[in-house]
Amino acid sequence: MTKQPQPTWERPDLASVPLFTAFGDGTDPARPGRVRSGFTLSTAVAPTSSSLHVVGREAKLGAGGRPSERSTEVDWDEASELRALASKRFSERIGQSPLADETARQELGRAVIMQVVQEATEARFAVNGSVSSATAQDALAQAVFDLMFGLGRLQPLVDRPDVENIIVVGHDRVFLDLVGGEKVPGPPVAASDDELIQLLQDLASRADPPRVFSDANPDLHLNLEGARLAASAFVTHRPSVVIRRHRLVRITLDDLVGLGTVSPLLASFLAAAVRARLSIVVSGQQGDGKTTLLRALCAEIGPEEVLGTFETERELGLEQLVDEHPVVFSWEARPGSGERGPDGRPVNEFTLQDGMHASFRYALDRQIVGEVRGREVAQMIMAMESGSGSLSTTHAASASDTMEKLVSCAMQSGEFTRDSAVMKLARCLGLVVQLRSMYVRGRDGSVRKRRVIDEVLAITPGEESAGYAATTVFRSDPDGPAVAFVLPDHLRMLAGHGFTANEFLLEAQRHGGVA
Repeated sequence: MTKQPQPTWERPDLASVPLFTAFGDGTDPARPGRVRSGFTLSTAVAPTSSSLHVVGREAKLGAGGRPSERSTEVDWDEASELRALASKRFSERIGQSPLADETARQELGRAVIMQVVQEATEARFAVNGSVSSATAQDALAQAVFDLMFGLGRLQPLVDRPDVENIIVVGHDRVFLDLVGGEKVPGPPVAASDDELIQLLQDLASRADPPRVFSDANPDLHLNLEGARLAASAFVTHRPSVVIRRHRLVRITLDDLVGLGTVSPLLASFLAAAVRARLSIVVSGQQGDGKTTLLRALCAEIGPEEVLGTFETERELGLEQLVDEHPVVFSWEARPGSGERGPDGRPVNEFTLQDGMHASFRYALDRQIVGEVRGREVAQMIMAMESGSGSLSTTHAASASDTMEKLVSCAMQSGEFTRDSAVMKLARCLGLVVQLRSMYVRGRDGSVRKRRVIDEVLAITPGEESAGYAATTVFRSDPDGPAVAFVLPDHLRMLAGHGFTANEFLLEAQRHGGVA
């Protein structure tokens, strides 16, 4: 992997330059070598009270209008030096006049960064007569800001509109999953593995509530308000990070029809199932688009319904779509500190079980457990038993594996035997919707990742040894979304919720199904 090009000038020791020993106000436009920067940074990146809000700035475009990491290469070593200087001054200013508001803190940070970058430009001119352009100053100032308030060297990658996932295996092994399905190498995200760990620890400390990332707590999960970060160190051979961007937050089933994820008939079926208040689990492997489909299903819920969401890391984002869902109560788990309270639990810990228990006083129409990876299945079952129409996601390789995965999770939670888990799931779970990813090669040779619904199962109580019956309503089609196959009698009532049952029967006959 090639290193980032370095400037041709020899950088002076900034601490030895007289300009840095006396803090100037930077207002004299007649000084030699001064090129005024246009660095402003929109206030739209101010953090919220519940997450690190560092996603969503408009990425700059390179030649030909293609997305680029930055329009100007940045010397990140210099940015790190200036960050240290700016942080010191920022701390001094905050100490003199504390600012509780994060927006005000960032505004002060911008002012300090602009001064520091301008001084560095003047110092360079004083030492060797070279001067940076205004564009270069902007890029350097942005880099310093990203190091102080954003994701550091990861920020330019997160800002790119063509990037879907960022995969980091050590500071210098970086890969980018692009929107079209291509995986390409990315630039280093730190100067060393130790620096990468320091960045992650800084992000953890800035989270609300602050998290701990250390030998004792080697895993980190953060909601970045537009993306999700998962990181591990100390127990992996190198610090590892995956950032997944939430590109499609406001999404509908009609949008997924346009993307080829579902057919119009399948979209009609799923919309009717949501309106009929069937409980649904969306399953698939990593990166198959489960959360995106869940958002599209939620878009079918009427604005009159009061919703409660329960997530280990908040990512569904329904609480932000106030025009679609005016009343959403969003609970997020909190890991707590390393200390233990009298009850043996970590101090300040808040579990999904706590949130579910509290939610029964909120007059909710639906309880939505965003993702089930383990113990969360107990809350999913409670939500489905307490009120119809719950929605969740889980990881599974196939639709038939999903029920066994949920049963295993229920048993591991310690709250269910296999028989009790099967009985409860068979009674309250209506549909399993399985996704898969396929790669499509275009006429120009390019490869695009396409996500499709692969299968839909209807779950009912059964008398067989399994304890439940699974009927294939839509079966897998190798060329695209699942096709109609069998419509169980108990689902024919979906016609009263807008489902085109006659079209289903015609399609099922064409594909060898049972009418």
